[in-house]
Amino acid sequence: MNAPVATHSAAEERRAAVVACGAHALHDGYTDLIYVMLPVWQGEFGLSYAALGLMKTVFSGALAGFQIPSGLLAERFGAPLVLALGTALAGLGYCFAGLSQGIAALIAALFIGGLGASTQHPLASSLVARAFAGPRSLKALGTYNFAGDIGKMTVPAAASLLLVVLPWREALALLGGCGFLVAIVIFVAMPRFAGEAATPKSEAPARPPSRLSQFGFPLLLSVGVIDSATRMGFLTFLPFVLKAKGASIPTVGVALTLVFAGGAAGKLVCAFIGARIGAVATVWLTEALTALTIVVLLPLPLDFALLLLPIIGIALNGTSSVLYGSVPDLVAPNKRQRAFSIFYTGTIGAGAVSPALYGLLGDAIGVTPTLITLAAIVLLTLPLTLALRPALAARVSAAS
Repeated sequence: MNAPVATHSAAEERRAAVVACGAHALHDGYTDLIYVMLPVWQGEFGLSYAALGLMKTVFSGALAGFQIPSGLLAERFGAPLVLALGTALAGLGYCFAGLSQGIAALIAALFIGGLGASTQHPLASSLVARAFAGPRSLKALGTYNFAGDIGKMTVPAAASLLLVVLPWREALALLGGCGFLVAIVIFVAMPRFAGEAATPKSEAPARPPSRLSQFGFPLLLSVGVIDSATRMGFLTFLPFVLKAKGASIPTVGVALTLVFAGGAAGKLVCAFIGARIGAVATVWLTEALTALTIVVLLPLPLDFALLLLPIIGIALNGTSSVLYGSVPDLVAPNKRQRAFSIFYTGTIGAGAVSPALYGLLGDAIGVTPTLITLAAIVLLTLPLTLALRPALAARVSAAS
């Protein structure tokens, strides 16, 4: 006899969604706040571009590298405590950054901020997957994913406004202090679902998964790694493609905004499409569209290229919601936090490394051939996704 599927009240679902989306918005906002601060820090400390790149690498490296330990800590001490402490630590990092008097202290502050930010993705996404079941989980994770993009737009924008009226140190202290307030809300409001801090025997699967389902998660992770590497690689070369078409620096900024706006919409819309037509069909649609639109972009004049960019953004980012939303379908409920930790580590790590690798390729063969190569690599996700279909079907069958 199969174990009954856990159900939660509407109030618990709302609390889970609000906590997860709020945490995602703040943490992703903190992550992209660095872009606003880089010119400020360059003027304040006289940093080289290499040193500025190190600032971002330190934060992103800590964020990616400590997600698996964050999941393990949550299994031992509970997700509410670990996520709340991580949010407070991320805010503390920016408070320390405002106090820093040199590059060493600034690097240490950003490492602290990234360490705190590492708790969000595995724990908040696992919370959403636990609160919402079946196709509703995919939709809820898509909304959660979309909330991160809202944070990427609002927190840096808030910082830009604060810098008009406040010195940068006070502005960072104010934004960092928001992390402590949000941490309190997370700890108080986050639902305590059974089995978060440990792996109770009652949550063991009713029967062992098939060999196909055992390969499902590695296949999904492989698709996610290629998708993330493609996204970051494309964004690295897009400004140079547009400048070759005659775009000014302000136009490049508008172009990136168009891509990000399309990406935010794609994360939300594709999650609902995936719930309706299935994850495999949706990934085929988005990845094929990504490859096609990248190739079509190259010969287009600037005006038409700008019109195409929101569609590219939808295709580039839409896949991620479907992939994240499929993680709960491929692992047992008591392994979701660890699975999300591994998945985000792999995808974020691939996104961090790929610009450097594609940059080497660009130096060797040029921008246009590199983007054509990138579009071809995207198509590798199609057979991988087809191989994933039996694993998803086997997992659904085992749960029924």
